[in-house]
Amino acid sequence: MMARERLIDIARSVYRSYGFAPIDTPALEYAEVLLGKGGEESDKQVFRFTDQGDRDVAMRFDLTVPLARFSAQYVQELGLPFRRYHIAPVWRGERPARGRFREFMQCDFDTIGTLSNTADIETLFVINDLFEQIGIDRFTIRVNNRKVLNGLLEKCGLQDHAVGILRALDKLDKIGRDAVVTEMAEKVGIPVDGANRVLDMAQLKGRPEEILASLEGMLAGSQIGETGLNDLRELFAAVEACGLPENRVALDVSIARGLDYYTGTIYETLLGDLPDIGSVCSGGRYDNLAELFTAQQLPGVGASLGLDRMLAALEELGQTQKSTTPAPVLVTMLDGERVSEYLHLGRKLRKAGIATEVYPEAKNIGKQMKYADKKGFRIALIAGGDEFAAGVWQVKNLKSGTQASVATDNLIPHLLSELNVSE
Repeated sequence: MMARERLIDIARSVYRSYGFAPIDTPALEYAEVLLGKGGEESDKQVFRFTDQGDRDVAMRFDLTVPLARFSAQYVQELGLPFRRYHIAPVWRGERPARGRFREFMQCDFDTIGTLSNTADIETLFVINDLFEQIGIDRFTIRVNNRKVLNGLLEKCGLQDHAVGILRALDKLDKIGRDAVVTEMAEKVGIPVDGANRVLDMAQLKGRPEEILASLEGMLAGSQIGETGLNDLRELFAAVEACGLPENRVALDVSIARGLDYYTGTIYETLLGDLPDIGSVCSGGRYDNLAELFTAQQLPGVGASLGLDRMLAALEELGQTQKSTTPAPVLVTMLDGERVSEYLHLGRKLRKAGIATEVYPEAKNIGKQMKYADKKGFRIALIAGGDEFAAGVWQVKNLKSGTQASVATDNLIPHLLSELNVSE
C-alpha cells in the first residue's frame, strides 16, 4: 500500500498540474450502461448479476464508460470542455496472470467536450510527465490513429468488417501475423489478400516521418484516412517542438486497442526494460461514447495508468521502496519519566513538515533500533538524561550509519538537510 499510495499521489499531482479535477462514480451501474461499449470480449469479462430488487446490474470494467454516463447526466452543470481524473478500482472476469488481476486500480484522466487535436496531444504529454515523475527513464509511448486504420479499410472496401478486423489486429503482438490473417479470413470473413493489405500497413516500420510518407500513398483519396494522417503529423510536430526526448514517442500502425469505442488517436506505453509485461498506460479518443445517454455530442480523449501492472513492473525492476513507514524519522524513548518531552519533539517536527513517529515506551535501545531498521526509518533520534541536560539529540542516519550530536535548536534544519541529501 505504501508503493500504491506513492503512485496514486504522483498521478494525482500530474493530473492536477494540467487542470484535471477529481470525480467518482459508483462501482455498480445498470448492465445496459456497460454492456456493448467495450466490445464482445469486454462483455464476457463483466461481472453481472441481479440484485435484491431484481435489477440487472454490473460492476464497472473501466472508468471511461461510467464517465460517459456521468458527463451526459451533468453536462449542463459541468461546462465544456470538462477535464476530470478518476482513481478507483475496476473489475474484469479474466484469468489472473503477471500484472493482470480481476480487481485492479485504474488512474484515469480525460478531456470531454472538444474535438481539438490539442487535447489529444496534451494527453500524450500527461503520459510522458507521469512516467517521468514515477522515475521511469526508459519507456516508449506508441501512438496510432483509428482514422488511419479506418481509411485503409475504406480503400479496401472492408469498412463493414471494421470491428472484427480491428479486434484481430489488436492480437498481432500476441499471436503473430499468420494467425491474425487466418482469424480475419475465417472468423471475420474477409479475403486473404485484404487481410494481408491491412497487415502490410500495420507492420510499417521506421521513423514517424517515414511511416507517414508511406501511409500517404496507401490512404490517398480517403478523407477519414487523410484526416488521421494530419492529426498524427500535428502530434509529432508538437512532440518535437516541446522537446520530448528523441525516440520517446513512436508511430506504430499495428496498434488498434481492443475496445470498440475508440475513434481517433490511440496510445499504448511500454517499459523499455520490461516490454513483455504489456502496456502500463493506454487510452485514446472516443467521440461517440456518450451518444446512448444524450443527444448532445460529447467527444472525449484520455488515458489510464494501470496502477497494479505498474506496481508489478516496478517490483520486477527493483524500483519499489522497501520502507513500511511513511515517516522518515523515529524518536526513540530512553527515559520513561520524560514522555512529554519526547512527544513534544514529535509534534514540533511534524509542524516543521517532518513526518515523525515516537516510539511508545522506554525499552532497550537495541530493540528500538532493530524496530527502526525493520520499518525502514531513515533517521533515529536518541536522547537520555545526559542529552537532555546538555540540550542535544543524537541523530543517527540509518542509511549511512553516521551519528552526530545536534543542539535541540538546530535539530530541524539539520534533519531537513539530512533528509534532503538522502532522498
